[in-house]
Amino acid sequence: MLNLFSTVLFGAIVLLLITAALAPFESLGWWAGWFGDQAPPHPGERPAATTATPESPHDHFLIYLSGIGAMDPYAIPQEEIDWGLMAIKRLPQTTVVPDVYPYSVTNAGLQTQRFFSRMWRYLEQRRLKNPYDLLQFLINVRNLFQVGISADRRYGPIYNLGVAREIVRALQGRGYRLGSRKPVTLVGFSGGGQIALGSATYLQAWLQAPIRIISVGGVMSDDVGIRATTRLYHLYGQRDPLHGLGALLYAGRWRFFPHSDWNQARAAGVIQFVDMGPMHHNGSTNYFSWTAFTPDGRSHAIATIDTIGELLVKEGLIEPEALRAAQAANDPEARTYEQDRVAAAAAARRAKQ
Repeated sequence: MLNLFSTVLFGAIVLLLITAALAPFESLGWWAGWFGDQAPPHPGERPAATTATPESPHDHFLIYLSGIGAMDPYAIPQEEIDWGLMAIKRLPQTTVVPDVYPYSVTNAGLQTQRFFSRMWRYLEQRRLKNPYDLLQFLINVRNLFQVGISADRRYGPIYNLGVAREIVRALQGRGYRLGSRKPVTLVGFSGGGQIALGSATYLQAWLQAPIRIISVGGVMSDDVGIRATTRLYHLYGQRDPLHGLGALLYAGRWRFFPHSDWNQARAAGVIQFVDMGPMHHNGSTNYFSWTAFTPDGRSHAIATIDTIGELLVKEGLIEPEALRAAQAANDPEARTYEQDRVAAAAAARRAKQ
């Protein structure tokens, strides 16, 4: 048994070292034209307009970028999928775009077109059986390296350019018209916060529209993308130790450097922090939990959606009356869903006893 454990541990370490070494090469290979269905755009070249999709009636678009546990836009923790479906109903006057995978410059999930695709599919099958399977850390670490690439001043511009192009394509697929200058909000969870910030530079230049970022426990660097951001709201849980890693790891966020892009934006009021109460980054009490509740009786998932809705009202992107009407109409369904999830969690605990 000990030999088996040692072998597995050694294999995992070797895999992580290989993943770390290869992390920049996906972006560089895409930039060189070695793979991808289209040639990489020039940073100053605006993406081509398309009329294949009817134009959305909404004047505001919201992109959701998942955390580092994602394997593709739809292979993400079930609670985040349910959260997104509820956000569509609970955030009026907004087109929600959930299908961008922020950990690939070509929007390709880990289970497709990759040397280790069989391994990723195996890990996904394990996660479907047990959302907290220990081997999931391999997915997290692989994607964490991509977050590091996004924040890197050498490789980040290429990586963020690729993700920004995929965001534009996803927007167009949901009825966004280039030239309409409709505002776009990027909601990034965990590492998705950094990638939202990194892609903002190109999105603002291409769309010529206001770009706002809402970080949900985001781990962010002092990225130059803050210059292209109209507003950045950072939602953080009091029991989330991970959201503060960016402030520790990146010198540009230290208060010793008041002239950095981050600190200048914070002094100007562009960056604002929003306390979400005693929420965690992971586990059953995270920002998307349906089984943990705030003092006013809302699940963490609903509270996070509502906080985002209130910020969008504050920014003038949603009318307050429309938000209240959507919440009232959705409340019965939300309460029922919360009760069902609590009952399912209790049944699962009893089954393990």
